[in-house]
Amino acid sequence: MIAKIVVRYADGRVVKGTTEDLAANKGLFHLTEADTGKRYEVNVEQLKAIFFVKNFQGNSEYQERLDVERVGLGKKIKVSFKDGETLVGYTQGFSPARATFIVFPCDPESNNEKVFVVTAAAGKVEFV
Repeated sequence: MIAKIVVRYADGRVVKGTTEDLAANKGLFHLTEADTGKRYEVNVEQLKAIFFVKNFQGNSEYQERLDVERVGLGKKIKVSFKDGETLVGYTQGFSPARATFIVFPCDPESNNEKVFVVTAAAGKVEFV
């Protein structure tokens, strides 16, 4: 299945595109850039997170709700990234020993469907 993603690198770069071979147990995947069609390999260790999105435009005016209780998505978690960004959502698989984990947004109306977080990019992770 082809997924729309926004790749956020640890160095601040952001690339929008698609992938069909990202897997939690693999350190590499292929990204096809939305703007150029260029396809190349991405090393997960260089990333902060991968945002699986509904569309590439998003809505900068929309304020995501963090008070929505979502059943079946795991425990509520707060991820404070080293660059100052904070992500609040639900996870079923966080362990500090794992290289990555998935966070589902609190708000079902979010443009993000899920976020693939690189553990090394997180400064602090706590259950809330």
